[in-house]
Amino acid sequence: METGAPAGIAARVTELSLYGCYVEISNPLAKGAHAVLKVYSEGRYFESQGTVLYSQPSLGMGVGFLNVNPHYLRVLKLWLIEAANAKFGKKV
Repeated sequence: METGAPAGIAARVTELSLYGCYVEISNPLAKGAHAVLKVYSEGRYFESQGTVLYSQPSLGMGVGFLNVNPHYLRVLKLWLIEAANAKFGKKV
């Protein structure tokens, strides 16, 4: 996850927003660390550079997205719309 670190660290992403997310991971990166996040869900893929905004030992870290490619921004927005529709129902 950290730039220059070994790839392929599996983690759970929660609290997803347009600006960042929370990553549940047992060995989080330090505050200020830079990372490339790659998220896969239901056949879709999102990628972004990010900065660790806060870190909670043995729990996870809050990551802010940086320089999101427009293609991945569309994927992110679609996920957020789908999550809102699932929670609140579609407006007719």
